[in-house]
Amino acid sequence: MSQASDASPVLHFRWYLLFALLAGAILPLGFAPLDVWPVTILSPAILILLLIGQSTRRALWLGYAFGLGQFGVGVSWVYLSLNLFGGAIAPIAALITLLFFGALALYAALTAWLAVWASRAGPAGNPEDRKPIWRLILAFSGSWVFVEWLRGWVLSGFPWLDLGVAQVNGPLGGFLPLVGEYGVSLITVLMAGLLAWGITEARRQQTDGLKAAGILVGVFVLIIGLGIGLSRIHWTQPVGKPLMIGLAQANVPQMQKFDPAFLNKTLHTYVDLSDRIGPADLIIWPETAIPDVLSNLEWFRKILEKRSAETKTDYLVGTFTQDGDGHYYNSMVGIPSQVGSHRKAHLVPFSEYMPLRPIMDLFSGLIDIPMSDLTPGAANQPLPTVQGVRIGPSICYEADFARDIRHDLPTAGILVNISNDSWFGDSLAPHQNLQMAAVRALEYGRPMVRATNTGISAFIDTEGRVTKTLGVDRQGILKSAVQPYQGTTPFYHLQSWPIILFAIMFWASAWLWRRRVMRPD
Repeated sequence: MSQASDASPVLHFRWYLLFALLAGAILPLGFAPLDVWPVTILSPAILILLLIGQSTRRALWLGYAFGLGQFGVGVSWVYLSLNLFGGAIAPIAALITLLFFGALALYAALTAWLAVWASRAGPAGNPEDRKPIWRLILAFSGSWVFVEWLRGWVLSGFPWLDLGVAQVNGPLGGFLPLVGEYGVSLITVLMAGLLAWGITEARRQQTDGLKAAGILVGVFVLIIGLGIGLSRIHWTQPVGKPLMIGLAQANVPQMQKFDPAFLNKTLHTYVDLSDRIGPADLIIWPETAIPDVLSNLEWFRKILEKRSAETKTDYLVGTFTQDGDGHYYNSMVGIPSQVGSHRKAHLVPFSEYMPLRPIMDLFSGLIDIPMSDLTPGAANQPLPTVQGVRIGPSICYEADFARDIRHDLPTAGILVNISNDSWFGDSLAPHQNLQMAAVRALEYGRPMVRATNTGISAFIDTEGRVTKTLGVDRQGILKSAVQPYQGTTPFYHLQSWPIILFAIMFWASAWLWRRRVMRPD
């Protein structure tokens, strides 16, 4: 009899773990390409409900299960990068992917542990304490946003599936130019907390449930209405004449991209696509479109310079460069040279440089990642200039971080991002990358032009709306007139620090509240 009673709570908690795993697994549905943004409120709300009354140890496991679901689904493309394009055999690719998911899930585990540790009154709770759900909501909201911010910095950062990103095309997107990605994450997770509170109240007497539902609907309508109202404010203004910009997407398979046997074919493909674009002020080729050090291909550079002079068209092309000390850079180079250039400053860990080198060297014979020992460029570099318009350049990963794009503002009139998303195949990643680029355009009130090797190439306006796209695994061109903008958004001046401070204050308030409840009279 005692064995059964001991076993039943364990079995019961296993159901909790399953629900946490499923709650995390549905969170990516709120992001591109599906964009079901209400899921980003529902998913954390479920985790909050599961944390009510739990010990810190169980909260840790519930958060970990949630994180496994969240990242196991949301960044499942990591396996494709390692196995199909990194050359790792399936068992090794699967092992590294599982380790990666397990490491990322620690962030969700930390979020849940911090929330429960700060908010609970004791192992069994305090019967005199009638407001534990509000302390949990405060602590959870603060810890969620703080841990999102932390994840954006550790090992140079991994900002995938931040809640604020999913709102770019939803009614909360209007808050992005005001409080940025983390500010919108805070609003979203507070709404999740309100939803969790409404559900707990609905379990009580019917009158309490109806009252809670009325409050919940009223607050949601207020927040969403405010977001829609803010989206109608134009924080920045057009300046000068539009630039006619063309993008070339060659769709070169990743398995061929760095094969010297295909180099000439790749170069001719980009030249042919550029011819199809026709008259333009600027033609952009994606990241590593020229998959070699440009100084090794001086003959091809001269061809581009001649074409540029004849057609009066400037080029920004992705390639590699080398300095006098032998350092290699992932670069965006202007043709002619007067246009300027950009060296990628924010490198991708485990891809463009290797942190934890002694450990990663153990896998050196099992994974083949070309150009994985690059040097970062300077944080502040002179901006390329086309027809008198300053261009805010970023390469791949850099557009995922608001702090990287901010370096180019307010000087830049147009943002340009080049990327090589062929590492991810036809997975969630190209859509997620495009969505993060759209967030940057909206946060700073600048149009974003994005050129990729295998898709998704796109034009994004200052409202974060994607106006033209060329999808995954397609070869072709895009062309559009892009209006430069000037001015700044409130987020440019405030940055993320006030939001992180608010998050810490929320968590600390819950902790102080808990200590007051526990203090004996």
